[in-house]
Amino acid sequence: MKQLTIIIFTLLLSNLAVGQVSGNINYQGQVRFPDNNIKTNISSDSTIISVKGLANVKADSYVAIFSTTQVGKTTQEVNELIDTRINQALEIIKIKPNVKTFIDMISFVPVYEYDIDKKIFSKKTYNEIPMGFELKKNIHIEYTDPNLLNEIISILSRLEIYDLVRVDYFSTELESIKKELRTKSKVILQEKIKNYESILSKNLDSLNKTIADNFKVVLPVEMYKSYQSYNSSSLNLKKSANINTVSKSKTVYYQPIIDKEFDFVINSTILEPVIQVMYEIKLNIEKINERETNKEYILITPNGDLKNINIK
Repeated sequence: MKQLTIIIFTLLLSNLAVGQVSGNINYQGQVRFPDNNIKTNISSDSTIISVKGLANVKADSYVAIFSTTQVGKTTQEVNELIDTRINQALEIIKIKPNVKTFIDMISFVPVYEYDIDKKIFSKKTYNEIPMGFELKKNIHIEYTDPNLLNEIISILSRLEIYDLVRVDYFSTELESIKKELRTKSKVILQEKIKNYESILSKNLDSLNKTIADNFKVVLPVEMYKSYQSYNSSSLNLKKSANINTVSKSKTVYYQPIIDKEFDFVINSTILEPVIQVMYEIKLNIEKINERETNKEYILITPNGDLKNINIK
């Protein structure tokens, strides 16, 4: 009897909210984003007191980029066809409130096909011959209401414009958010210093100190991940058996920076994709060698007298 082993590859997701989209760029397997956590370097082996803050900032404007392609036999035909499609769409989209548009020219190239040259006493020869032209343009659409994107997609799809490349997020509050992160980090840093002094029963004011800080901003388009969810059966089959597998569905979801490593978070609840601003400040306290502080320095004068020197 064949033994059936069920291997579960299902990744469980909870409370997955559908907000903005990342664009089809995330379906490219070669797209990889680096580690998004903030790192502030300070060159010392002394005691370091660190404070890390995170702010989740809701965007107040968005720019969606759609790609469109048109093929035609002549340059005039291809230009007229693509401009007709784009202009019909923009006439409707521009009526919407707080919407701006821009057309970005991407490429205009000839398209070739193969013509077969048949000869009786020789192999077939394939010759490239021009068959027309291909024109690519990108449509940039700026809007402020995130719910408007669904209407924009519906309008463009009627004119066979389907490729949503990406959606960029912008906020006018970033500078004020950075100031708030600095202010809160300063207060927490002072509290940590007092805590160290209380534990060590020692005042740290006389010690040498250096400070380093750093900001990092992470956009939603960088934070989309993918996974496949399915059950696969493992059967005791012969090596010569033919197995036909089915293409598995890929799910793309928004995964923000987790706030567990931060001392404080501004706007901690995330319902939709947001701009995330991280700030870290590090205080380096140089240790004093007790043996060096107790050393006595003596000067021998030309007359042979000994005098103590206070190097401080």
